[in-house]
Amino acid sequence: MNDRIGQLLAQMAALEAELVTAMHEQEKRVFFQIKGKKVEFETSVKAAHRKLKMNFFRWVVSFRPQNLITGPIIYGMIVPLMLVDACVTFYQWTCFPIYGITKVRRSDYLVYDRAQLQYLNFIEKFHCTYCEYGNGLMAYMREILARTEAYFCPIKHAKKVIGTHARYKQFLDYGDAADYEARLEAIRVSLGKLK
Repeated sequence: MNDRIGQLLAQMAALEAELVTAMHEQEKRVFFQIKGKKVEFETSVKAAHRKLKMNFFRWVVSFRPQNLITGPIIYGMIVPLMLVDACVTFYQWTCFPIYGITKVRRSDYLVYDRAQLQYLNFIEKFHCTYCEYGNGLMAYMREILARTEAYFCPIKHAKKVIGTHARYKQFLDYGDAADYEARLEAIRVSLGKLK
């Protein structure tokens, strides 16, 4: 990677850190604090949220029929999702120690906090929990696969790829064969030092 690309990547990382800080500042203005795994709202905000909650019967009346029709298809996906979850978790727990790769912490990706929102009724909370699981699982799996790719083949593609993972930026340039084995080994060693 040349110096200019390294500088741009460092600037991107600094901007991402600044964005996270700005988002946390905005969260403070929404009047909640995160204490462990629990989100705590100010009392006045909790009371306002409860007033905004749509009761179940009003919610059913305003519910879109197409959502009800497709519900079994959407929620039927829980079986393959759980199977993928079990397989990917088993893979990383058995293979990552052998490769010397730091394991991905599942709890960093599967976050369940929307059920604490007082303005959601129990059906909406159920929907949110399902989506938190599905999207969190995909992010968790993506990181496991990204670390696997970084270990075995950290080479960028010749063609532009849409939606690459965060590790892709540090991959070796396509066709850059100079010191390939040494750079591959350096990447492999770095995967064991991840936090």
